Amino acid sequence: MYRLCVIEGDGIGREVVPAAIEVLRQLLPQLQVVPARAGWDCFRETGEALPQATLQSLRDCGAGLFGAVSSPARRVDGYRSPIVQLRQQLQLSVNLRPVRSWPKVSSRQGVDLVILRENSEGLYSGREHLEAPGVAIAERVVSVAACQRLARRASQIASQRKARRITLVHKANVLPLSCGLFRDSCRDLLMGEGWGDVLDERLVDLAALQLVERPDDFDLIVTTNLFGDILSDLACHWSGGLAMAPSLNWGDDIALAEPVHGSAPDIAGSGRANPLASILSLALLLRYHWQRGDLADRLEEAVQHLLESGAPTDFGVDTTRRITDGVIEALNGA
Repeated sequence: MYRLCVIEGDGIGREVVPAAIEVLRQLLPQLQVVPARAGWDCFRETGEALPQATLQSLRDCGAGLFGAVSSPARRVDGYRSPIVQLRQQLQLSVNLRPVRSWPKVSSRQGVDLVILRENSEGLYSGREHLEAPGVAIAERVVSVAACQRLARRASQIASQRKARRITLVHKANVLPLSCGLFRDSCRDLLMGEGWGDVLDERLVDLAALQLVERPDDFDLIVTTNLFGDILSDLACHWSGGLAMAPSLNWGDDIALAEPVHGSAPDIAGSGRANPLASILSLALLLRYHWQRGDLADRLEEAVQHLLESGAPTDFGVDTTRRITDGVIEALNGA
């Protein structure tokens, strides 16, 4: 029995998440869905952006799908991003972002890479304070333990992909203690796992340039939290943008699938939201957490078939419904 904690969140999350679940039920008819709440609207109604009941539901299910979250444009006392809290409190210490060329929507063919980023530390540790009037300090946290967890996942993914290159991305020339610790910890473990022949490294600014110039040179990128967040959004241009960008927040015996796009309040409720990022995030959950690569292949092939057919990803007010129906028809061989 597969159990999935489902957090629709805010905005278009309430549209794309039900669409993705409808598709997943074609592959897992006995799927048990456990609804839960988190997000800005939840905070405004209850005073909690991430209720303890939601955390417990995710722990009980061991797997989840998170839709989207709105964030206030200013600091609000008591509010903190629920997705960041989920990553930290559930020890979802690795974030996996695939970037691949898709028919029709990608501006360049031949791109197929994965960005693995540390998901719980770095500048997202939440350690900020005012040192003096007009001076704010943010603390960057990098630990050997978190780096080693990331490197072990990188070794696992490299084996599955038969990786031709593993690239460590850092800024150790400017941050020799924190980025140096990251680089050395990851490199030592990966060397010990036998990846020395394909292991290289890049400074983050050069990596950004090369992801724009020649993304097909990369295979598996391993980096820190903030750098990975920025680079993966940059690289998803080659997949067709944020509407095609899936991710998986990955821990030990627990994982949370998450489309990368935001809550898009400007189109919420209009039916225009593209559900493919949510659908492809569930493919990552199937492949890497539930160990159902066969079903993940079927789901990704259905998306490939839909796009090859020439179906546009923007159908106006019918986008969500028509893409959902198109993927289901492809799954069922219609």
